[in-house]
Amino acid sequence: MQIQFLGAAGEVTGSKYLIHTSLEESSCKFLVDYGMFQGAREADEKNQKLLPLHPEEISFLVLTHAHIDHCGLIPRLCAEGFKGPIYCTTTTAKLLEIMLLDSAHIQVSDFERAERKNKLGKWRGDMPVLLYDTKQAIESLNQVKAIPYAKKFSPTPSIEVTFEEAGHILGSSIAVIDVKEKNEASKRLVFSGDLGMFEKPIFRQPSLIESADVLIVESTYGDRLHRNIKETENELVEIVTQTLERGGNVIMPAFAVGRTQEILFILADLIRRERLPHLNVWVDSPMATKVTELTTACMDELDDDAKLLYQWLLDHKNKIDVRFVGDVEESKSLNRLKSGAIIISSSGMCQAGRILHHLINNLPFEKNAIVITGFQALRTLGRRLVDEAVSVKIMGEYVDVKASIHTLGGLSAHADRDNLLKWLKGFKQKPKHVFVVHGEPSASVHFVQSIRETLNWNDVIIPTLQSTFDIS
Repeated sequence: MQIQFLGAAGEVTGSKYLIHTSLEESSCKFLVDYGMFQGAREADEKNQKLLPLHPEEISFLVLTHAHIDHCGLIPRLCAEGFKGPIYCTTTTAKLLEIMLLDSAHIQVSDFERAERKNKLGKWRGDMPVLLYDTKQAIESLNQVKAIPYAKKFSPTPSIEVTFEEAGHILGSSIAVIDVKEKNEASKRLVFSGDLGMFEKPIFRQPSLIESADVLIVESTYGDRLHRNIKETENELVEIVTQTLERGGNVIMPAFAVGRTQEILFILADLIRRERLPHLNVWVDSPMATKVTELTTACMDELDDDAKLLYQWLLDHKNKIDVRFVGDVEESKSLNRLKSGAIIISSSGMCQAGRILHHLINNLPFEKNAIVITGFQALRTLGRRLVDEAVSVKIMGEYVDVKASIHTLGGLSAHADRDNLLKWLKGFKQKPKHVFVVHGEPSASVHFVQSIRETLNWNDVIIPTLQSTFDIS
């Protein structure tokens, strides 16, 4: 067996892993995740890179969850010739349709806008890359096969897969893959996907896995601890209160899946506990609107506190005014709001979408606050804001950064170092092969050190991009 790391190796985005196996009947090649790289020009180049084999040779794809950095290149893979099934949880299948169609729409819109400006001589810099269009996204969805949590299934003889709860976002899973190779004992591969925090509001806790021969574990926050939820709430109360008092707006770039719903949950809970007054909130993301609707339809996947708060909201609709923004003209009208607004919009890393317009209109004014609510990959606009840039380039124009910039570390959907270690302690014995992925170099290195010191697992590898390992 061989595993090749085609993404999320030495960085956070672009998760994709290629496995070559020799089964009793024949050889088999399959993928786990097929995500989009996110960032600047380097990301565009990586996203256009061809696989080291023809996509038709791939038997099937296992998808851990529907975040774009794990699923975002699936339509391109299918358009290039992949014809096999795409396996994921039932809720991930529903989310995937929302995510991929939105991704295609953003790409097409950005490309067409750039073309128009370029013809007028008004475009500066590189043209955006069109990785796939809406038709190709729709066609790829025909290959999706939805599987419930904890149900073992066999995508091909000699391979069995089970999806376990990852606690990251709706439908997120840990992929447990048992492979019976020719003349070999069965091997268990465990892909953590993205793991959530234990005891975190809204989503269920990650499942503990007792055994693995090969473990691929994320390390997004493997070098740090998150602020606890109480500290995060206190900071959010202070930001919102002070910004509204000085007549400003609060702009919150947020991932449409998971993060937007969590922010709404926290704001509503703070109002319920009378820590915040009545608020006017706009959710300016068609995708976030759809995901919020899906969230309310999947209440059985949420924890008990979330269910109780949702019932309270139904009984106290006058306590918070949440408006879901639909068309583009309605979104543009938000630019006329000069004070008193909380605007939640995507994309979460400020790379595309409607958040760009809200940043252009709000960044230049000291009275406003920009609240960063999630991980910002290197070379993204969101990361430049976190790194205290005094001016940023948005849609070809430079914008002064005078609004206050805040980072709410406690909202992360990713497990921090201690929660990652807690999950690893669930294994009854050390896996034979351990690979640390999905982290920037410093985070992965620190996490490996923590694994060695805490668990005494000494043989732990940080793979590099395109590296291949033989699994005995």
